[in-house]
Amino acid sequence: MASLQEQFLKAGLVDKNKVKLANQEKSKQKKVERRTGMQTVDEARLAALETQRKNAERARELNAQRDAAATQKAIVAQIVQMVQKNRQSKGAGDIAYNFTHDNKIKRLYVSAAVQAHLMAGRLVIVCQGDTTELVPKVISDKIAERDASLVVRVNKTSAEIDADDPYAAFQIPDDLMW
Repeated sequence: MASLQEQFLKAGLVDKNKVKLANQEKSKQKKVERRTGMQTVDEARLAALETQRKNAERARELNAQRDAAATQKAIVAQIVQMVQKNRQSKGAGDIAYNFTHDNKIKRLYVSAAVQAHLMAGRLVIVCQGDTTELVPKVISDKIAERDASLVVRVNKTSAEIDADDPYAAFQIPDDLMW
């Protein structure tokens, strides 16, 4: 394959004198490098390498952002799937069960059996947007690992009483109605 100089000559972009001068300049530069032992710095090459490095770094950052967004989307899909597969019935809905969510008191109408499960800590309230669902405690723990802000209410069982609690002998009933 012909060199770039030969291609420019054939195309008529440069003449023989310019090619000759370029070759002489190149050979002079090589002689100076051999005599001094120092290599000349090619600024254009360094600028190209720096630009290439910056582009690669930017591409890595964009890929990391895209991966983080995809991971977050997958987590949300997992949570939705867990809630849909494991949601429990609220029952007939004749007893009002009050709970707090986003510093607001909300009310959920449940049956007596569901209320007992909520107070015992076997069922947990999970809010996704405007919907409120009941899921088992095991599922709520898995949801809390992914996004703890969705798990609204977790009642602790009575077996989890602190040993140093001075009021341990004075039990407060969970089913106290106002």
